[in-house]
Amino acid sequence: MKAASSDACAPTSAPAGLPRYARGRLARVAKSVAAWLVASAVTSVHAGLPVERITLPAGFHIEVLSDSVPSAREMSLSPKGILYVGSFDGHVYALTLKGGHVAARYVIASGLEMPAGVAWHDGALYVSAISKIIRFDAIDDHLSSPPKPVVVTDDLPTDRHHGWKFIAFGPDGKLYVPQGAPCNICRPDPNRYAMIGRMNADGSHYDTIARGVRNTVGFAWHPVTHELWFTDNGRDLLGDDRPDDKLNRAARDGLDFGYPYCHGGDTPDPEFGGERPCSAFAPPVIKLGAHVASLGMRFYAAEMFPADYRNTIFIAEHGSWNRSRKSGYRVVRVIADADGSHARQEVFASGWLMPDETIWGRPADVMPLPDGSLLISDDYAGAIYRVTYSAPH
Repeated sequence: MKAASSDACAPTSAPAGLPRYARGRLARVAKSVAAWLVASAVTSVHAGLPVERITLPAGFHIEVLSDSVPSAREMSLSPKGILYVGSFDGHVYALTLKGGHVAARYVIASGLEMPAGVAWHDGALYVSAISKIIRFDAIDDHLSSPPKPVVVTDDLPTDRHHGWKFIAFGPDGKLYVPQGAPCNICRPDPNRYAMIGRMNADGSHYDTIARGVRNTVGFAWHPVTHELWFTDNGRDLLGDDRPDDKLNRAARDGLDFGYPYCHGGDTPDPEFGGERPCSAFAPPVIKLGAHVASLGMRFYAAEMFPADYRNTIFIAEHGSWNRSRKSGYRVVRVIADADGSHARQEVFASGWLMPDETIWGRPADVMPLPDGSLLISDDYAGAIYRVTYSAPH
């Protein structure tokens, strides 16, 4: 089950790299937060989700596509209109979509270890399960009797802390598979942890293309430049308002984004920051806020939404666990030039966090559909929402 941090993941034990004075505190925090997350992340609020509480810009509308996808995380769509959804509850789901509605629901896998990531490619569904990537061949045609999965690789780290993975195929046809840091703050093997890697579709030739990435749970390629952009969750236990989560742009392979020496682009780490300055690392496109838990992100390249939404970025903010007042629990939009300049963000959808700080949902991923509508997964409510647009009269 998921442990918590600013990306809703806390360590299950105090890492050896942490100073002694902080280990006891971190262990106590981790124990209580992990218990809360076990209870909350697998609970589906099936009856009467209050979507009327969601605030959107004028002309946008939201509805519940499905409230029967417990612990819903990453989404992937096949050309046949089948929506695959990973989860934290050990299951992988398939929803057949027709006319903007769910025609049927299937469980195509169960008993997996945190299969949060799904990616459809060349007729097969790839699923991340901590140390493994598995593949279901010809899955679209066998939803009611799924084939036995093929192991693509079982050589990934076994650490559950930041070990679940958002995965996706890039424009180069390779599968991109990140590996988060196995701790809140430590200095792990940079070729094994706190990195983004890619492999061939058969699992061969896994190599590191970006380092210093504490934990990315969402990435996508710019529709014009085809450069990789990704969210990255900041470290914990530095107070309410620092460091920020980030949106990063990998203009080329081999860049280092700062972990564990620098956080948020401008915050030296208290333990490691003296060794390398923040100026030594690739800066973020934009700082997203402290502890908002920026997860799934996608570029919008469809046509239903107004023209100024083209090539902008939607980001699901899962929400904080370690602020005195909660932050996140919403979907934001980032507007930036293709080279990452002139970046700004605005709130797109909010309302899962109530004024009294109770919550009824936690966005985990976003995904545009071919018709131009936008899906939002919610692992707290066990739901998938669909956002549409029609010009106000």
